[in-house]
Amino acid sequence: MLKELFDLVRGEAQESVINNNDVPNEHNDEIVAEATNTVASGLRNVVAGGGAQNLLNLFGKGNGQGGGGLLHNPIVNMMIGHFADKLMNKYKLGGNQASSIAGSLIPNVLNGLVNKTNDPSDNGFSLDGLLSSITGGQSAQIAQQGQTSGGGLSDILGKLGGSGTGGGLMDIVSQLAGGAQSQQQKNGGGGLMDIIKGFIK
Repeated sequence: MLKELFDLVRGEAQESVINNNDVPNEHNDEIVAEATNTVASGLRNVVAGGGAQNLLNLFGKGNGQGGGGLLHNPIVNMMIGHFADKLMNKYKLGGNQASSIAGSLIPNVLNGLVNKTNDPSDNGFSLDGLLSSITGGQSAQIAQQGQTSGGGLSDILGKLGGSGTGGGLMDIVSQLAGGAQSQQQKNGGGGLMDIIKGFIK
């Protein structure tokens, strides 16, 4: 799933990064990798903090409102700020340039991700696959447990998105959070970024 995300970011970065005279060409690939890392880590951090519901709200059907509609989402704003800081501190871009690039690229990537995960004909992206990569396969285990009682992960997530707040749903949220937290620890020290940099050709 990380590779598909990287390819999506690279496609979206054509205008804002690759064809941007403010960005030195030698930094293009690294900035694409940094944006991929920002999105993947940001989504994982939300789930690790028990925010699976917030993630579902972001990826809810019909939420692909164009990049502008996502700007009101606190998850998206957090990622934009983090990525802009990286552009300024690591790649020495000016504040206005960094804010402009981050404010364009991150919402466009997330909008593309939302649209692709909600497109049944796009086999490369699914909410199940995204959650599985964020939680180190924890969501797949939950789905298997759910199948024994007649529902897969999508059904379980549908219940999460509903008004139900039963203990079973809270268990799911904490299991997803636990999986995401263990992935954070495993990928600490640049592990996730190292994997993403491996996609640069």
